[in-house]
Amino acid sequence: MAYLYDSLIKEFGKREVARTEVPNFVSDNLKYQIRPYQEESFQRFILCYNEDFDDKPNKPFHLLYNMATGSGKTLIMAGLMLYLYEKGYRNFLFFVNSNNIIQKTKDNFLKPEASKYLFSNKIVVDGKQVLIKEVDNFEEADNENININFTTIQQLHIDLNNTKENSVTYEDFKAKKIVLIADEAHHLSSGTKSGNLFGSWEGTVEEILKQNYDNILLEFTATLDYDAREIVEKYQSKVIQKYDLAQFRIDKYSKEINLIRSLYDEQERIIQALILNLYRQELATSKDINLKPVVLFKAKKTIKESEQNKENFHKLIEDFSIEMVENIKKTSTVEIVQKAFDFFESKGLTANDITKRIKSNFKEENCISANNDKEAELNQIRLNTLEDENNPIRAVFAVQKLNEGWDVLNLFDIVRLYEGQNTGGSNTTIGKTTLSEAQLIGRGARYFPFKLEEGQDLFKRKFDDEPSNDLKVLEELYYHTKEDNRYISELKKALVESGIYEDEEKSIQLQLELKPEFKQTDFYKTGKVIYNKKVEKSYDNVKSFSDLGVSKKNIDFTLSSGIGMKSGVFEKDETEKKTGKVEQKDVKVSDIPKHIIRYALTQNPFYYFESLERYFPNIESLSNFIESKEYLSGLEITLNGTNKRLDEVSNLDFLLAIQKLLQTIESEIKSNLTEYEGSEYLNEYVHKIFSEKKTIKVYKDSERADGQFDVVSEPEWYVYNANYGTSEEKEFVKMFARRFEYLEKAFENIYLIRNEREIKIIDKLGRAFEPDFVLFCKQKTGKELTYQVFIEPKGKHLKAHDKWKEDFLKEIREDKKTIEIDSDKYLITGVPFYNNENENEFKETLENTLNDANA
Repeated sequence: MAYLYDSLIKEFGKREVARTEVPNFVSDNLKYQIRPYQEESFQRFILCYNEDFDDKPNKPFHLLYNMATGSGKTLIMAGLMLYLYEKGYRNFLFFVNSNNIIQKTKDNFLKPEASKYLFSNKIVVDGKQVLIKEVDNFEEADNENININFTTIQQLHIDLNNTKENSVTYEDFKAKKIVLIADEAHHLSSGTKSGNLFGSWEGTVEEILKQNYDNILLEFTATLDYDAREIVEKYQSKVIQKYDLAQFRIDKYSKEINLIRSLYDEQERIIQALILNLYRQELATSKDINLKPVVLFKAKKTIKESEQNKENFHKLIEDFSIEMVENIKKTSTVEIVQKAFDFFESKGLTANDITKRIKSNFKEENCISANNDKEAELNQIRLNTLEDENNPIRAVFAVQKLNEGWDVLNLFDIVRLYEGQNTGGSNTTIGKTTLSEAQLIGRGARYFPFKLEEGQDLFKRKFDDEPSNDLKVLEELYYHTKEDNRYISELKKALVESGIYEDEEKSIQLQLELKPEFKQTDFYKTGKVIYNKKVEKSYDNVKSFSDLGVSKKNIDFTLSSGIGMKSGVFEKDETEKKTGKVEQKDVKVSDIPKHIIRYALTQNPFYYFESLERYFPNIESLSNFIESKEYLSGLEITLNGTNKRLDEVSNLDFLLAIQKLLQTIESEIKSNLTEYEGSEYLNEYVHKIFSEKKTIKVYKDSERADGQFDVVSEPEWYVYNANYGTSEEKEFVKMFARRFEYLEKAFENIYLIRNEREIKIIDKLGRAFEPDFVLFCKQKTGKELTYQVFIEPKGKHLKAHDKWKEDFLKEIREDKKTIEIDSDKYLITGVPFYNNENENEFKETLENTLNDANA
């Protein structure tokens, strides 16, 4: 039997899942932008909830999301709450195994002032404001809002099996349909593993679910034991999405993990971590990034050990000296540590400055212990808001308490304050302590969001292909440990199995360099590269609905009435006449009373004036928006109803009709909106764009590890010393080499430059594209145009996925944009994707493009 997530794809296909629309009332009412895999979470649920298919789970629905730590499970919970609210659900039971997680989750769901609050400031569904309310039981719930009962699974189990006043009872779940949301749900499988559900937490949850046919149980966990037969049998029909840590890392939403091993003693390892902590802080500040990096100090087993570590640390900071800093500078052979000291020197920071800043950052009041339950609860707010500007904490001391349910983005260093291999492992198995260390590292791998330019993705790594970029250190978590081959081998194995780590021994760093002869050319010294940038979408020229794609087509609105008919179940022809005839009547919005329209506008945040001003900057007021023919007054509504109803249209009818019209307009506008767009073309010198030397990282023994030296080493037209590209890119270069003699007849200054993330071009929807190659060549005669041609070799299996890029290249080619810079003229153009199978077609298009007489 297939897992449910595979059954959905088999039944509907990836394209149908991707086409499934997530309603605006979900995305609009969430504080954060929905990531692609989160959108898929909603799409999968919507399909599963609404469509029939062979492997559809039976009611009451029981589904599980297997989502990586840090992937935003609570945002998915919030979105599903909104979706199910619109479907008629009002009551939600949230439970987890830890009081600490309960308090954090309450803040995220209930406190708009909390930094990680999940919803928009005002939640509006179907034109009505909805509140998020906490209730102790569902007798307190109302039918207008989202009611959430927060509890631990332990407390829920006790309440249901030892009924007392005001506690939740099984009767609560019979009378009302309820959505149960279980976080860290792997704790709910003890009964399945033991083979006995009676008296277990798991048994209690299943009993709740069965109380009402319309109940829904949604489980969320990052940890599902796919190796346990009992777990597989239970969850095969329930896992609706699997988005594990490995995919999370591949999609660039996590930090990368690096192991910093040394023969330093414990104190020296701490000092080295503190120096790197300061380096990150100062580097971020130099780039206007607001970062307060945190260090975690990990004890092995006991709280007593951790408390002693904290005491020793305070003594170290008290005695911290210039000599300690100088010792690390002189003795550390770790490249990033030496890079840190080079940076300090470039900024004029002396050993004395470094010492003072570290002493200030890590004074006692800036350190916190997170060990016993009492302490963790008292410090819960500070531990879960470490990124906040007003949170002073820089160091955390812990044993096991933070291995689960801890949300932290600015943890960059974990220092292991003990030595030796953990017990319990073997050559084939990983010890329990090492597994917990890997779990803790996984929690720290959450990405710290930052961007350097407009339109960059805040939440994704930016420098995977630039290992020498200084800012890469802001995308890495360092785990500091004593050099111990057996332990390091076991830890690596645990991290690789978790999916968060890729062994650096599998990759290799290669040097890409511009050829010396190219650097001597006039083109390198004075030639220009044309590109554009991502800029915020401007709506300055929007002066009507039609400018944002709103159609003038009337919307239909059916007036409520008693019109109907009777028909037999087995009759094919419904011959009985309806008890009334439906007529239609067009009503101009301008004829509807203005106060009704104004009221309808106040019920939807999209139509608040400050929101309208963003998309329609030329409207002068709400009155202008209502009365202008370019906006609402230019539209009509088609009313459907009996003659009697059409003669007796009430203000409520008009209100409902206007609300439907406004929702339709909103959907049409949002479907055509984009936050960013491409700017006008800019230009820069070739020598400023393309790096003289660049380090790239590739897998050992992969196609990209081969530099294609036999083809590119000699020709002057290929400007770099190697082509570390894909097989398709190498085939393109071979083809170009064969056609160079033909090009040379009509062109001079012919240079093919591999684009290793040096330039981007941005389309009208704000999407960034980094073509693999840029070809430059200048006409020998005629207009003496310098062609700049964007070229993208593409494997056949990727062509459909990247179709928008090929469409963009076609737009550029058809645009035939000519730019005059000083005395030179540049023609910006592009060609369709190169693929070895369509090589002849590509050659013809390229040659036609370069020989275009109308250029």
